[in-house]
Amino acid sequence: MKLGEHKEEPKGGFRWKIVITIILLVAVSSFIIKFNSAQTGKEDYKKSGKFTESDVAVAAVAAIQGNFPVYLTGLGTVTALRTVTVRSRVDGELVRVAFKEGQTVKVGELLAEIDPRAFQVQLMQAEGQLLRDEALLKNAEIDLVRYKTLLEQDSIAAQQTITQESLVKQHKGTVAIDRGLVANAKLQLSYARITAPITGRLGLRLVDQGNIVKASDANGLVVITQTQPIAVVFTLPEDELQAVMKQFRSGEGLAIEAYDRSGKNKLAQGQLLAVDNQIDTTTGTVKLKAQFGNEDGALFSNQFVNIKMLMDTMQSVTIIPTAAIQRGTMGSFVYVVKEDQTVSVRPLTLGPTEGEKVAVLKGLQPNEQVVVDGADKLRENMKVKLITREPASSSNVVSLPNKEIKQENNRKHGNNE
Repeated sequence: MKLGEHKEEPKGGFRWKIVITIILLVAVSSFIIKFNSAQTGKEDYKKSGKFTESDVAVAAVAAIQGNFPVYLTGLGTVTALRTVTVRSRVDGELVRVAFKEGQTVKVGELLAEIDPRAFQVQLMQAEGQLLRDEALLKNAEIDLVRYKTLLEQDSIAAQQTITQESLVKQHKGTVAIDRGLVANAKLQLSYARITAPITGRLGLRLVDQGNIVKASDANGLVVITQTQPIAVVFTLPEDELQAVMKQFRSGEGLAIEAYDRSGKNKLAQGQLLAVDNQIDTTTGTVKLKAQFGNEDGALFSNQFVNIKMLMDTMQSVTIIPTAAIQRGTMGSFVYVVKEDQTVSVRPLTLGPTEGEKVAVLKGLQPNEQVVVDGADKLRENMKVKLITREPASSSNVVSLPNKEIKQENNRKHGNNE
């Protein structure tokens, strides 16, 4: 190619350059438009007077001072203090069922009857045999008196008197046996009436009227459980055993509260009754038993419950919500809202936790404001605006729901989330 001559580019390459240039121009224009829109939105929002660009929306509550209960918690199962399967002691036809399923009965109350006629006949036979043998005994005693008189007159041999004395003793033994047979017949007759051995609540009927029941039947007629009072068996970690035993042996009652499966609804309150004598090596726990009055029948046998045992009550301690607690390399801390509406990081020494509250042992004073929502965007000395669910009289508190904190912060910083 000679000097001064220009090499013509291919038509296809020229077209591609045009396309790329157009794409770049469109992208730059979109970015400029988006940036200007965001800045305009931020300026409009700042002009509304609600927030400044340096502020972060947070929710805060004041730490309070009060008594804080210290509980040990465990999982338990409701168990009846006594459970009895009612069985017949004699064989016969079940002629009457005198109870209703699920009712509460008292000890000695009639539950069912077995046909008593066979036992009445046996009693009559035993009583008749007793009358006969008592008559024989009386006759032998009369003969013995007569023989002794004749022996004094030397009218009979002494051996005859001795023989008569032995016959009297034999009849006395027979009468004693007969009396035992009568007592046994009366006892068997009494077994025809089946009564409640304990006071408790009946389960479902296991045998219907008209069936032949036997003393050897395994199922029985009905099951009675003593539910007033009732017991709960629960477990605690072995590490807590020493503290429990110290207070238990001192004679001070340990209050126990039973809650439902969700742990929110309190069912009953009772006292610690006993501690097992060994630790389960597979789980590292120990079993304990608590007793509840259960007057309202809220606890049922084999019911699952959550147990809370009151060990102590901390007096005049600072209390804050658990939602305020943050954790980092320095340990547990909170963001404290100061009077100039800035936040400060405050390391804490925490005590026990109960539900959504925690006791603060060191690092915080009552009435200090701690951030409970919106702390993820905070740093030391950052300016904040408080957001509460209800209107406040203070001019620096904006009335907005706590759930809108994230939305407000995103709008303030121009995010489109």
